[in-house]
Amino acid sequence: MLLTALLTLSASALADEVVQKAASRRVFFGHQSVGANILDGVNDVTSGKLRIREGRTAALLESPGLLHARLGENEAPLTKLADFEAALDGLAGHVDIAFFKFCYVDFDAATDADALFRAYAETLERLQKKYPEITFVHLTVPLTVVARGPKAWLKQALTQEAPWGAKENEIRHRFNSLLRARFEGQPVFDLAALESTRPDGTAACYEFRGNTLPALVPEYSDDGQHLNPVGRRRVAEALLTFLARLP
Repeated sequence: MLLTALLTLSASALADEVVQKAASRRVFFGHQSVGANILDGVNDVTSGKLRIREGRTAALLESPGLLHARLGENEAPLTKLADFEAALDGLAGHVDIAFFKFCYVDFDAATDADALFRAYAETLERLQKKYPEITFVHLTVPLTVVARGPKAWLKQALTQEAPWGAKENEIRHRFNSLLRARFEGQPVFDLAALESTRPDGTAACYEFRGNTLPALVPEYSDDGQHLNPVGRRRVAEALLTFLARLP
């Protein structure tokens, strides 16, 4: 079955047993800046009950906990794929669950989402065969807000340019759609769906090229890109619940 992030958690919904179950796994998480926001959120909601370590040596996962490391270079997504595989080669036999996320900056208006997804799918499917004992989780790509309001629309009218974030989110959405379809039936943590859904269940979206596309909820970010305390807590609660429910 497809495992997706819960979209309706409240701050009080994270039960102790969820934290304990998540903390009983040996997890490796590769990331960059938004990943660091999520880890801050994990600290927020667990009050230190889940051990978080940074590094990529097997000794750090001799006991359960969440091991994380920064992978590759931003704006060079293929380096992140290669680094994820290299990290797992060094951690083999010590990991129960592994995942990494691309960053929003890995996608610009010129990114070929289909080609990047093919590289992602080839890498993950190779790793699944190479390390069948590891549960691999697929993460959708984080979104950004899209510029709105009178200034944004006036600029668009004068320059004929798309609002800030519109083209990039369109490409991120394309990648995410491919990921959801290809890995249906496998664990998918839908970060983009969380980021684009308000607590009341309504979607943050915009119209572009005749399509309705998702965007980051403005209240989840202070700069339109990274997660603020509200956004990171929401994602962290959903991620921990997701990890606790994995077989």
